[in-house]
Amino acid sequence: MKWTKLGRIFAPADHDLIGNCSEFAQSPQALVFDDFIRIYFSSREVNPETGKALSHVCFVDMSKDFKTLLRVNKKPVIELGGAGSFDEHGIFPVNVLNHGGRLLAFTTGWSRRMSVSVETGVGMAESFDGGETFQKFGSGPVLTSSLNEPFLVADAFVKHYEERYFMWYIYGTQWIDSPGVDQPERVYKIGGAWSHDAKEWRRQDRRLIEDILGETECQALPTVTYHAGRYHMFFCFRRALGFRDNSQRAYRIGYAFSDDLVTWTRDDDKAGINCSDDGWDSQMMCYPHVFSCDDSVYMLYNGNDFGKHGFGLARWEE
Repeated sequence: MKWTKLGRIFAPADHDLIGNCSEFAQSPQALVFDDFIRIYFSSREVNPETGKALSHVCFVDMSKDFKTLLRVNKKPVIELGGAGSFDEHGIFPVNVLNHGGRLLAFTTGWSRRMSVSVETGVGMAESFDGGETFQKFGSGPVLTSSLNEPFLVADAFVKHYEERYFMWYIYGTQWIDSPGVDQPERVYKIGGAWSHDAKEWRRQDRRLIEDILGETECQALPTVTYHAGRYHMFFCFRRALGFRDNSQRAYRIGYAFSDDLVTWTRDDDKAGINCSDDGWDSQMMCYPHVFSCDDSVYMLYNGNDFGKHGFGLARWEE
């Protein structure tokens, strides 16, 4: 495989985002319309008194050649949850699926904890105004922690194949202490589930992607596409510790393939994309999203500092 990088296409610091959001455009995910592309992402609003952040969903509309920014949304896309809700302190990421004339959003809700930093769950919402806003199906998640996936269920990516909905997501396996860090660091793996109605999900209850960095490898944000007779999964992975200060331990793009949507074979050497020699994506690449538009396959992704400086685009070359 070979990807051609087309550069950074959006920098949040150059635009007025909703509320007090001024940094971060994390986990960009595309919704393709007839004459433009909408890219959803999560930005952060920081409370100046506490220093704590809230993640809010935003979007930008771009021309289909990605050269013209048409619009930046100016109103909330989806409201955060109330006190005690699974999405009280943020939504990041959001994955939007257009199927059968319905626009469904699968969210990752964040809520803070005491002994560890955060807990997450997957929520569901629907848009009735063309993707401008989304209304939640309820106050709780559609997928959350379970007996074999005990915490940090997140990063849902949903596609409709073979008359079913398939979800790929992550779940936590352990928290580990990190020298010099106040709270434990999390470890998470990629799992899968399927559904007939997108509300009730049957989990595979096993890890889908093997580790190459050992048991504490962290895998995040799977994205799947069907192309040339095979299913392709891209994701990001990193070391569990030291990833914030050491670029060699930070996120990179991984790859796996499947012929049946059940068994996945990892082969990162075929991912076809890596960090640049310098610039905004030279230290890490993370949060990939692969989508098709006008007979081409593209990847949106974040670079250094987990998307603080915006997102870029690459095109898959045959």
